[in-house]
Amino acid sequence: MENERKNILVLHGPNLNLLGKREVDIYGRLSLEELNVLLRREGEKLGLKVECYQSNSEGELLDRIHGAAGKFQGIIINPGAFTHYSIALRDALAGVDIPAVEVHLSNIHAREEFRRVSVIAPVVRGQIIGFGPQSYLLALQVFK
Repeated sequence: MENERKNILVLHGPNLNLLGKREVDIYGRLSLEELNVLLRREGEKLGLKVECYQSNSEGELLDRIHGAAGKFQGIIINPGAFTHYSIALRDALAGVDIPAVEVHLSNIHAREEFRRVSVIAPVVRGQIIGFGPQSYLLALQVFK
């Protein structure tokens, strides 16, 4: 697989379709479409093929994780609000043999108390948080 490009699945959770419009002081002005273009371009530079998917539905995100086995060599996930309570997403990530990185645009540990706990963190390689869109780009580095 050394000369083959790695396939990386980027999953954006609920409300990330509102990027660039929703709470721009926290999440920035970059739209989801612009972020996805940035991710695919950076992936190309790193020799990665990046596929991006956003859903407000927990079940659809679960289906993507389950379907990633054998197709993707890495997952980058911003679970959005599911970060704090989705045992189902946690179990799906733990159940597939694919390394994953959790990302967040904002620093969840510096926000409201309920946002400071991630049920996802124990089953991923690590978290990259608080650097806006750069959080995603840094996560790509893990898989190069």
